[in-house]
Amino acid sequence: MSNKEKIIVLFFNKKLSIIEIADKLKITKQYVSKIVRQDTRYAKEREIRKLNNKEKQKKRVKDYIYNKRKKERQERLNAIVEMQHIQASCELSGRKTINNRAYRNWNSSIYEYHNKTKEYRIKKDYKDKVSYAVPKKIKWE
Repeated sequence: MSNKEKIIVLFFNKKLSIIEIADKLKITKQYVSKIVRQDTRYAKEREIRKLNNKEKQKKRVKDYIYNKRKKERQERLNAIVEMQHIQASCELSGRKTINNRAYRNWNSSIYEYHNKTKEYRIKKDYKDKVSYAVPKKIKWE
């Protein structure tokens, strides 16, 4: 098989670029381009590749924007958590003890409200995991 036939097969069937073909066959890009442009299918193939590249570029831009927004969202969340940590540190360092209501507000995710008794209780998932110093029930009237 001659170089011209190899170039045609690689470009139109294997969908390789001119640079990839030149590197693979160890010939110049200009020669590969010349051979490819002489083929009658070149114009159609060029349009198809243009459309494919447009679609790929749209996808890359969409992914870039998605990842950028995701990163910004994560940075905002990290900033919020850091501010909450600073606030909690200030609240806890101001005095030796903290009242039960302030503790419940600070750790709201481990408590659930019971209407019948009008109090907050530690959720069942956390009962065995919390220290003895954590209030198990907090009256809320």
